[in-house]
Amino acid sequence: MLTSRRRTTAPTAAELLDFARRTAADTALVRELPLDPDGRTWVRLEGPAGSEAWLIGWPPGAETGWHDHGGSYGAFVTAAGELTELSLAVPLPAEGWRSLELADGVDRTRVLPEGRGRAFGRHHVHQVENRSPRTHAVSVHAYYPPLPLMRRFSRKGGTLRLELVERPEEW
Repeated sequence: MLTSRRRTTAPTAAELLDFARRTAADTALVRELPLDPDGRTWVRLEGPAGSEAWLIGWPPGAETGWHDHGGSYGAFVTAAGELTELSLAVPLPAEGWRSLELADGVDRTRVLPEGRGRAFGRHHVHQVENRSPRTHAVSVHAYYPPLPLMRRFSRKGGTLRLELVERPEEW
């Protein structure tokens, strides 16, 4: 008798990135995403090994604001257009602070054209933007474990301040 074996180990960040790349290359799926000229759109996808995944549309000028992923690690890949990621080159503690003074030199900027992406760790804080004035972008995101929450931050100069904690039922 044959039995199916379910994977019991968590996907690695590299596996999430591979999933995001393969999914971003599915042009039929990417074309099916409804795009809104005024706001981001998204559909949930089945991610590998119990991960959470999303296909997200970005109208011109859309951005996420500074945020983290509540202790989940993940990956994202641009499927169409171009996205810019602003991030911090140091992992930040997930809890126990409301405001941090950032050292000089911790800011990183990555431009991610179609087909490019990146994986990130559990303490990654970033902001993602579609800087195009005319063109929508589309991206694929995957997280493990599924997002327990997202922390939203404000940034003024070298100060990063916790503003809001969102739970899955709020998005």
